[in-house]
This record gives sequence, structure tokens and C-alpha cells, in this order.
Amino acid sequence: MEELKDNKEFFKEHGIKNTKQRNIIFEVLKQANTPLTAEQIFLKVKKVDKSISLSTIYRVLNTFISKEIAVKLTIVEDNTSMFELNRIDHEHYLVCMGCNKTVDIGHCPLGVYENSLEETTNFDIVGHKFEIYGYCPECKNKERLTKN
Repeated sequence: MEELKDNKEFFKEHGIKNTKQRNIIFEVLKQANTPLTAEQIFLKVKKVDKSISLSTIYRVLNTFISKEIAVKLTIVEDNTSMFELNRIDHEHYLVCMGCNKTVDIGHCPLGVYENSLEETTNFDIVGHKFEIYGYCPECKNKERLTKN
């Protein structure tokens, strides 16, 4: 129950109402160690709240994004969106265009570049997204096998 109280304060700080659905979705995102699609979130939330709909998941995710609680990553190849919490120590990913697997790069390679951009453009940078698209070893091997 302590988590729900913490969530209530967190939501209040971000100017949104504390609801059961927001709490459940927030907890799913907090526990995820990789970005999730709305459908993956829906399946996890359904285990806790059988009455929730996929459209509710999307509405809550859009609210979280508008309040900068969550971020949306888009896989260009198949127009898939994935979501994760907007953490202070943000993550960057390699994204497989074959199976949508995401691999955390482990560090932010853009810090020095951001500082340089701020100096040269006088632009106040407040954040960024960085994903690299390609094919994981498994998908790459499948492609080779189908060509032979």
C-alpha cells in the first residue's frame, strides 16, 4: 500500500489525478527493465484488473507522455511504439527491426555532444531520445539461412 501512497504524491507533483488504472500501469512500467508495447502493458495490467481496456492503456500512456512521466520510442520499420518511464538516468537502446527486441546500450553517448550543441546554438537542451535500429544476431542469422 506504501507504493500507492508514493504514487499519489508522484501524480500530484505531475498535476494528474491518482486513479487505479494509472497506478497499475505506472507499476507495470516501474517493474519493466525494457520498453514495452501498449499490448504488452495491456496483458500485464489485465492480470491485475480484468476490466481495463486497451484504449484505457493508450489514454493513460498519452497522459504520462504529456506530463513527461513516460517516453515513447517508435520502431520505424513496422510503426510500433514502445513505452518506458522517463527516468533521470535515461536509457538508450539498440532496437531489432526483425523481432523488436531492445538492448540497453548501457550509457549515454550524447552528453558531450549536447553540451557542444548548447554552446554553439545557445539552445537549452532539456532531453533527448536515442535509438539505433538494426537486426539482432538471431534475426541476422535467420536472414542468412533464408538466403542460402
